[in-house]
Amino acid sequence: ELISSLRAKLQSLWEERELVLSEARECAERGEELEATVRDVCKPNEFERYMMFIGDLEKVVSLLLCLSSRLARVQNAMRRIDGNTDAEEKQSLNERHKLLSRQREDAKDLKENLDRRERVVSGILAKYLSDQQLQDYRRFVQLKTSLLIEQKDLEEQIKFFEEQLENLEKSIP
Repeated sequence: ELISSLRAKLQSLWEERELVLSEARECAERGEELEATVRDVCKPNEFERYMMFIGDLEKVVSLLLCLSSRLARVQNAMRRIDGNTDAEEKQSLNERHKLLSRQREDAKDLKENLDRRERVVSGILAKYLSDQQLQDYRRFVQLKTSLLIEQKDLEEQIKFFEEQLENLEKSIP
């Protein structure tokens, strides 16, 4: 029953991932339309700023999500430490935790810098785009970010349930 339940949950997650990927493709198409509009109305250096911001948006959000995920796994491993865990392993986990914490703080600084750049880009676009086009741009940035977060969350859940299923299947003779 448990295996059947895990398989059903995985199937549901895979279907949800397909929906999110479909939404991401639609979002990318809207992004391309927006890019064409920005290219047509902005000066080349302003367009370049816009493109750098959009490219960095995905990189920084993905970096933050990845580091947060890795940090959570290390924290979970640290919670499972018991009296039988050797000192080297404890030391290794503590060092990884410190390193990932520093890296995540650095990534947060990058995100704050990116937020400032977004305000600059919004200011530039406000000079050229209609109110509706500017709202479309803001919705695009929000949607792109939320889809990245949703994708990462689904990937993590899928990975977790696949590991659970694999371990369960191995434990049954």
